[in-house]
Amino acid sequence: MAPPQPQMWWPGRMGGAFGPSFLCLVCLIYFIQGFRSFVWTAVSYQMKDMMKLSPSTSQFLVSLAYFPWSIKPIYGILSDCIPIKQRKRVPYLIISSCLSLLPWLILGLSQTLRTSANMLTSLLIVQNLGSAMADVVIDAMVAEAVRSAGPEFAGDLQSLSWSSMAVGGIFGSLLGGYALSNLPIHVIYVVFSALPLFQLVSCMFVEDSPKRFQSAIDEHNNQSSVTAFSEEGSGEALGKEGARRRKGTRKNNKRRPLSKQTEANEKSNGSFNPSPSLSLKSAFFSLCTAFKQPAILRPMAWFFFSNVTIPNISTVMFYYQTEELHLEASFLGTARVIGWFSLILGTYTYNRYFKHKKLRDILVFAHVGLAIISLLDIALVLRLHIPHGIGDKYMVLWGSALADAINQFKMMPFLILSGQLCPPGIEGTLFALFMSINNLGSTLGSFLGAALASALNISTAQFDNLALGLGAQLIGTLLPIGFLFLIPNEVTGLTS
Repeated sequence: MAPPQPQMWWPGRMGGAFGPSFLCLVCLIYFIQGFRSFVWTAVSYQMKDMMKLSPSTSQFLVSLAYFPWSIKPIYGILSDCIPIKQRKRVPYLIISSCLSLLPWLILGLSQTLRTSANMLTSLLIVQNLGSAMADVVIDAMVAEAVRSAGPEFAGDLQSLSWSSMAVGGIFGSLLGGYALSNLPIHVIYVVFSALPLFQLVSCMFVEDSPKRFQSAIDEHNNQSSVTAFSEEGSGEALGKEGARRRKGTRKNNKRRPLSKQTEANEKSNGSFNPSPSLSLKSAFFSLCTAFKQPAILRPMAWFFFSNVTIPNISTVMFYYQTEELHLEASFLGTARVIGWFSLILGTYTYNRYFKHKKLRDILVFAHVGLAIISLLDIALVLRLHIPHGIGDKYMVLWGSALADAINQFKMMPFLILSGQLCPPGIEGTLFALFMSINNLGSTLGSFLGAALASALNISTAQFDNLALGLGAQLIGTLLPIGFLFLIPNEVTGLTS
């Protein structure tokens, strides 16, 4: 008997399936998403030291700057409303790269001018608009690529994406603290702008629809046309065939198929070229039809609620750590590096031990764990660790590491569920909607944290009520556990 042939090495297998230029673009965009910690640390110090903003004001402005991440479906609709045969996503990446590049250049070149808080916030909103748009487009391209190459590549491409973002976060956190100690803030902005510029140049070398992807799309369109023709003789056969194809492309997905009207919309995108207005209407209708299903609506409502109820006071804690504990920028960068490694560890632990468990149990574990992190922060603020000989730096390091690891037990099932519920034709829109629900909930939670800090009169010289704010955060973290009935009991962390 001949010995079995060795499997192709993982990078070679991925390169053969998706193409080196596409893989490099995916890695670059996700790397930049993680490396943003390099420059956002400088933004935090500019607000605190140069603009002399209060903790609550900084928390509010940062929340406002991240708002573009909460309207991601708009970018998805714009990219998905084009008929599949004419769809071009690379131009959107070029636009988003320009939007990401220009604000950092403007901030870097305006060192002789006095940058106001309004100007800084406006530029950060534009920058986040570009980053969010790039995130939507690359997510849609990944979904299309995986569907064309086969479901066996889904986990590989997601792992590559997460790994690239984690590597970017690690390098960004390490270099960010060093840069703050050795470079002016405006120089940091200029240095970081090189990455969006490189992303812009890289877009020029990527095929919008590689041949292997386009052939798969053509095959899908041909199947749709044949099925649409046979609909005149048997509407029932159409429903069965559509359901069969969807089952074949979504392993372990026991949801009921989308409505026949949604199928008709998907087929129309492939069989003829409607006007942009009709495509936009079709994309919006398909989005509403898919999202209103209870199997989607109820879990997404829980994830939104679970973020809204938690007042985010991370910016306030940053002020406390730098002003009250006098922790230097290099150490805070090291703490974020530990957090990124913990994110990787949390992802591995989830995939290895938790993904087959019931989703309700996973989410209970995640929220109880986050509540324990709040208790650690309360102990830090109340100085309860001092009698035990535990230093402030150890408390901050452990808190950062545990928080990022435990957060993955909430994010991983959310991402897996979101990715597998996206039907062909509206990948960018529906996945963007799912992510926007999560982002909008987090943004509103951040606004709630800013309001809480203002109500408690927390300032750079007054942190007496910070423990009360952390206590409110603790209660808000436990509250969503009482609403887990929105998630079906039989759903696991692998898929629904």
